[in-house]
Amino acid sequence: MAITDVPAFAHLTVADIENFAAELDAIRFDVIDSLGERDARYIHRTIAAQRAADVVGRLLLAGSSKRSARWAGTVTLGLAKIIENMEIGHNVMHGQWNWMNDPEIHSTTWEWDMTAASKHWISAHNFQHHKYTNIVGMDDDVGYFVLRVTRDQPWERVNTGNLLFNALLALGFEWGIGLQTIDLAKVLEAGPDRDATLQQMREFSIKAGGQVFKDYVAFPALTSLSPAATYKSTLKATLVANVIRNVWANAVIFCGHFPDGAEKFTKTDMAGESKGEWYLRQLLGSANFEAGPVLRFMSGNLCHQIEHHLFPDLPSSRLHEVSVRVREVCDKYDLPYTTGSFLMQYGKTWRTIAKLSLPDKYLRDTADDAPETRSERMFAELEPGRADTGLVTGRRRGLKTALAAVREWRRGEPESRR
Repeated sequence: MAITDVPAFAHLTVADIENFAAELDAIRFDVIDSLGERDARYIHRTIAAQRAADVVGRLLLAGSSKRSARWAGTVTLGLAKIIENMEIGHNVMHGQWNWMNDPEIHSTTWEWDMTAASKHWISAHNFQHHKYTNIVGMDDDVGYFVLRVTRDQPWERVNTGNLLFNALLALGFEWGIGLQTIDLAKVLEAGPDRDATLQQMREFSIKAGGQVFKDYVAFPALTSLSPAATYKSTLKATLVANVIRNVWANAVIFCGHFPDGAEKFTKTDMAGESKGEWYLRQLLGSANFEAGPVLRFMSGNLCHQIEHHLFPDLPSSRLHEVSVRVREVCDKYDLPYTTGSFLMQYGKTWRTIAKLSLPDKYLRDTADDAPETRSERMFAELEPGRADTGLVTGRRRGLKTALAAVREWRRGEPESRR
């Protein structure tokens, strides 16, 4: 089963968790106190660069019949869509730039270039996913209704299509995000929930219809006026640009939530959860991938998914510097900081999705000690006092040490002295 007792799993006392929260709060307040002109300049320049890329991509598609120019326009338009969704839209709607009091760059006014209605996404993402992160049955991002990503989801025959479903979800990710916010089952039940769902469906239809018209009717029709372009060529290019954006967004988001080490939790975790326990759940339920400046920018800085989940309202451009301090706090409390290369993290998500397409009887690990689904029960074979300070090294022994000990024990190797 998934983690039911976060403090026990983390090998931390109540006092430890309070101190852990205080140190993370200090990091957040330091960044908030230092926000200013440099940050405002960053977001304004990012928006200007994105809009320039969008215009260049569309001009390339309209202005040349050469295949190389069409591909250059397609890729440029796809990159513009990625930047708008990942580094601008997602982060603006988190309220990361609300402190500027700029009505154009505010979470209540931004409408992104995607089929999902912004206000629907904000409700589902900011107020559900980030509050109930990776809690099975409460966080809809655990599997997106179509994937089995934890052994706490009972296996059904439909799960044999896990790999196919994930491929289709990646290709049409914007549609998955848009439809995820609507609980279609409520349409069948009379009452206020049904009325609210019907209203959501109307709003989604208007937003999605507008996107389809803009991308697949209006823009191709406009470029067809150019002797160097046709309606069909621009239609195909725009479709490919959207697929580029969809596949990339899916990969980045999955790398932050489904690699080995991104833990899942049960509903009982929310009972009486303190601020420190919430911080701890965000840390344990998220994963990073290593990135340089370009990859950080193109991922919307969600290569720092751990920091984003700890501080969702801090500007994304600050997360790289924040990550240094967060890792120091993790080392202090002997907590794991889950990260790896982009390809490794993405490969692990596909491996998990492939494994969980099979019934549990064909899987070697249990729901208590699998890399993608673990619980505090995995430490049952360890001797008491594992959270004490090591007698030899003088270092505290917490979750990171305990996980290493379990791995050694399962391999039949002698446990290293700590």
